[in-house]
Amino acid sequence: MENYFIIHGSYSSPYSNWIGWLHEYIESEGKQVYVPNFPIGIGYQNYENWSNLLRYYLDLGLINENTVLIGHSIAPVFISKFLVDNKIKVKKLIFVCGFNNYFGINEEYDTVNKSMYFDNLEDVKKFASEIICFYSDNDPYVKYEAEKKFADTVTENQVFIPNAGHINSESGYDTFENIINYLK
Repeated sequence: MENYFIIHGSYSSPYSNWIGWLHEYIESEGKQVYVPNFPIGIGYQNYENWSNLLRYYLDLGLINENTVLIGHSIAPVFISKFLVDNKIKVKKLIFVCGFNNYFGINEEYDTVNKSMYFDNLEDVKKFASEIICFYSDNDPYVKYEAEKKFADTVTENQVFIPNAGHINSESGYDTFENIINYLK
Protein backbone atom coordinates (compact mmCIF):
# COMPACT_ATOMS: atom_id res chain seq x y z
CA MET A 1 0.00 0.00 0.00
CA GLU A 2 1.25 3.48 -0.90
CA ASN A 3 2.22 5.68 2.03
CA TYR A 4 3.71 9.11 2.60
CA PHE A 5 6.30 10.64 4.90
CA ILE A 6 6.64 14.40 5.36
CA ILE A 7 9.93 15.52 6.88
CA HIS A 8 10.41 19.01 8.32
CA GLY A 9 13.54 21.14 8.19
CA SER A 10 15.97 22.57 10.73
CA TYR A 11 14.43 24.24 13.78
CA SER A 12 11.02 23.23 12.49
CA SER A 13 8.31 20.72 13.41
CA PRO A 14 5.57 18.50 11.95
CA TYR A 15 3.13 21.37 12.52
CA SER A 16 5.06 24.18 10.87
CA ASN A 17 4.66 25.82 7.49
CA TRP A 18 2.44 23.79 5.11
CA ILE A 19 3.33 20.43 6.66
CA GLY A 20 0.32 20.12 8.98
CA TRP A 21 -1.99 21.20 6.17
CA LEU A 22 -0.49 18.62 3.76
CA HIS A 23 -0.69 15.91 6.43
CA GLU A 24 -4.42 16.58 6.83
CA TYR A 25 -4.94 16.67 3.06
CA ILE A 26 -3.24 13.30 2.48
CA GLU A 27 -5.16 11.72 5.36
CA SER A 28 -8.44 13.11 3.96
CA GLU A 29 -7.66 11.20 0.76
CA GLY A 30 -7.62 7.98 2.82
CA LYS A 31 -3.86 7.52 2.57
CA GLN A 32 -1.35 6.59 5.25
CA VAL A 33 0.90 9.51 6.18
CA TYR A 34 3.63 9.83 8.78
CA VAL A 35 5.12 13.10 9.99
CA PRO A 36 7.95 12.30 12.42
CA ASN A 37 9.06 14.92 14.91
CA PHE A 38 12.82 15.01 14.40
CA PRO A 39 15.10 16.42 17.12
CA ILE A 40 16.18 19.99 16.49
CA GLY A 41 18.81 22.34 17.86
CA ILE A 42 22.53 22.13 18.45
CA GLY A 43 23.49 18.83 20.04
CA TYR A 44 20.26 17.15 18.90
CA GLN A 45 19.82 17.76 15.20
CA ASN A 46 22.37 15.71 13.33
CA TYR A 47 22.42 12.98 10.73
CA GLU A 48 22.85 10.18 13.26
CA ASN A 49 19.87 11.20 15.41
CA TRP A 50 17.62 11.83 12.42
CA SER A 51 18.68 8.51 10.85
CA ASN A 52 17.88 6.62 14.04
CA LEU A 53 14.34 7.99 14.00
CA LEU A 54 13.74 7.27 10.31
CA ARG A 55 15.32 3.81 10.69
CA TYR A 56 12.60 3.02 13.26
CA TYR A 57 9.99 3.38 10.48
CA LEU A 58 12.21 1.44 8.09
CA ASP A 59 12.50 -1.42 10.58
CA LEU A 60 8.69 -1.52 10.79
CA GLY A 61 8.59 -2.02 7.01
CA LEU A 62 6.93 1.34 6.42
CA ILE A 63 9.55 2.72 4.03
CA ASN A 64 9.63 0.77 0.79
CA GLU A 65 9.03 0.94 -2.98
CA ASN A 66 5.48 2.21 -2.33
CA THR A 67 6.62 5.18 -0.23
CA VAL A 68 6.56 8.85 -1.21
CA LEU A 69 8.98 10.96 0.84
CA ILE A 70 8.39 14.72 1.00
CA GLY A 71 11.04 16.97 2.52
CA HIS A 72 11.49 20.69 3.15
CA SER A 73 14.74 22.66 3.49
CA ILE A 74 17.46 20.43 5.05
CA ALA A 75 15.20 17.36 4.78
CA PRO A 76 15.82 16.71 1.05
CA VAL A 77 19.56 16.20 1.54
CA PHE A 78 18.95 14.20 4.72
CA ILE A 79 16.48 11.94 2.89
CA SER A 80 18.90 11.54 -0.02
CA LYS A 81 21.81 10.61 2.22
CA PHE A 82 19.63 8.19 4.23
CA LEU A 83 18.40 6.38 1.11
CA VAL A 84 21.89 6.14 -0.39
CA ASP A 85 23.50 5.00 2.89
CA ASN A 86 20.83 2.37 3.48
CA LYS A 87 20.27 1.42 -0.19
CA ILE A 88 16.50 1.87 0.09
CA LYS A 89 14.33 2.23 -3.00
CA VAL A 90 11.18 4.36 -2.77
CA LYS A 91 8.44 5.33 -5.18
CA LYS A 92 8.89 9.10 -5.25
CA LEU A 93 10.76 11.98 -3.69
CA ILE A 94 9.29 15.47 -3.49
CA PHE A 95 11.84 18.03 -2.38
CA VAL A 96 11.09 21.65 -1.44
CA CYS A 97 13.97 24.16 -1.20
CA GLY A 98 16.64 21.45 -1.01
CA PHE A 99 20.35 22.20 -0.79
CA ASN A 100 23.64 20.42 -0.10
CA ASN A 101 27.05 21.55 1.16
CA TYR A 102 25.72 25.07 1.71
CA PHE A 103 27.05 27.26 4.50
CA GLY A 104 26.27 30.85 5.32
CA ILE A 105 22.73 30.86 6.73
CA ASN A 106 24.01 31.54 10.25
CA GLU A 107 26.19 29.75 12.77
CA GLU A 108 23.37 27.76 14.41
CA TYR A 109 21.88 26.51 11.13
CA ASP A 110 25.30 25.76 9.67
CA THR A 111 26.16 23.73 12.79
CA VAL A 112 23.02 21.58 12.73
CA ASN A 113 22.97 21.17 8.96
CA LYS A 114 26.58 20.19 8.25
CA SER A 115 26.29 16.50 9.21
CA MET A 116 23.46 16.10 6.69
CA TYR A 117 25.64 17.02 3.70
CA PHE A 118 27.37 14.44 1.52
CA ASP A 119 29.35 14.27 -1.69
CA ASN A 120 27.48 11.71 -3.79
CA LEU A 121 24.11 13.43 -3.99
CA GLU A 122 23.47 12.26 -7.55
CA ASP A 123 23.41 8.66 -6.29
CA VAL A 124 19.91 9.26 -4.89
CA LYS A 125 18.57 8.90 -8.45
CA LYS A 126 19.19 5.14 -8.15
CA PHE A 127 16.79 4.91 -5.21
CA ALA A 128 13.63 6.67 -6.44
CA SER A 129 11.43 6.09 -9.45
CA GLU A 130 10.66 9.81 -9.61
CA ILE A 131 12.11 12.97 -8.06
CA ILE A 132 10.53 16.43 -8.11
CA CYS A 133 12.20 19.59 -6.79
CA PHE A 134 10.46 22.86 -5.91
CA TYR A 135 12.52 26.03 -5.37
CA SER A 136 12.35 29.81 -5.60
CA ASP A 137 14.55 32.71 -6.59
CA ASN A 138 14.34 34.82 -3.43
CA ASP A 139 14.87 32.42 -0.55
CA PRO A 140 16.15 34.49 2.39
CA TYR A 141 18.05 31.51 3.85
CA VAL A 142 19.50 29.58 0.92
CA LYS A 143 20.73 31.23 -2.25
CA TYR A 144 18.94 30.45 -5.49
CA GLU A 145 22.15 28.99 -6.94
CA ALA A 146 22.40 26.42 -4.13
CA GLU A 147 18.78 25.28 -4.55
CA LYS A 148 19.11 25.18 -8.35
CA LYS A 149 22.36 23.19 -8.12
CA PHE A 150 20.65 20.68 -5.78
CA ALA A 151 17.70 20.32 -8.17
CA ASP A 152 19.95 19.99 -11.23
CA THR A 153 21.95 17.26 -9.50
CA VAL A 154 18.97 15.06 -8.66
CA THR A 155 16.35 15.62 -11.37
CA GLU A 156 15.15 17.37 -14.50
CA ASN A 157 11.65 17.46 -12.99
CA GLN A 158 11.80 20.91 -11.40
CA VAL A 159 9.13 23.40 -10.37
CA PHE A 160 10.40 26.95 -10.10
CA ILE A 161 8.11 29.30 -8.14
CA PRO A 162 9.19 32.94 -8.47
CA ASN A 163 9.15 35.12 -5.36
CA ALA A 164 8.16 32.24 -3.06
CA GLY A 165 10.96 32.72 -0.52
CA HIS A 166 11.74 29.56 1.45
CA ILE A 167 8.28 28.22 0.58
CA ASN A 168 7.33 28.38 4.25
CA SER A 169 4.85 30.24 6.49
CA GLU A 170 7.13 33.25 6.57
CA SER A 171 6.69 33.44 2.77
CA GLY A 172 2.92 32.95 2.98
CA TYR A 173 2.92 29.18 2.54
CA ASP A 174 0.73 27.83 5.34
CA THR A 175 -0.81 25.79 2.53
CA PHE A 176 0.94 24.57 -0.62
CA GLU A 177 -1.70 23.75 -3.22
CA ASN A 178 0.82 23.21 -6.03
CA ILE A 179 2.39 20.18 -4.33
CA ILE A 180 -0.90 18.25 -4.51
CA ASN A 181 -0.49 17.86 -8.28
CA TYR A 182 2.67 15.81 -7.67
CA LEU A 183 1.51 13.43 -4.94
CA LYS A 184 0.27 10.56 -7.16
